[in-house]
Amino acid sequence: MAEKSVITNLGERIRQLIADHRRLSGICGELTAECRQLKSENRTLQERIKALEGELARQQLAAGLAGDKRNREKARARVNRLMREVDKCIALLDVPRES
Repeated sequence: MAEKSVITNLGERIRQLIADHRRLSGICGELTAECRQLKSENRTLQERIKALEGELARQQLAAGLAGDKRNREKARARVNRLMREVDKCIALLDVPRES
């Protein structure tokens, strides 16, 4: 009789483990899908942030060039940085190529 009780207990535990595994596999699948969706949403929002930061920089430059005192220094610094970048590009074009 003790053997029958042990076998019954093992069978019941195995069925419970199988049920738990199925339930947890389903939850894992749902969470994986949710994770993919959230990553996609995050990428979209990061791209939006980058675009808005670029727009803000352009607006600040425009305001600085238009005479807005707050943005004047930022605009001047950005124009100077852009001019240095252009100068570097010109200098690279002037370098003789080795054949």
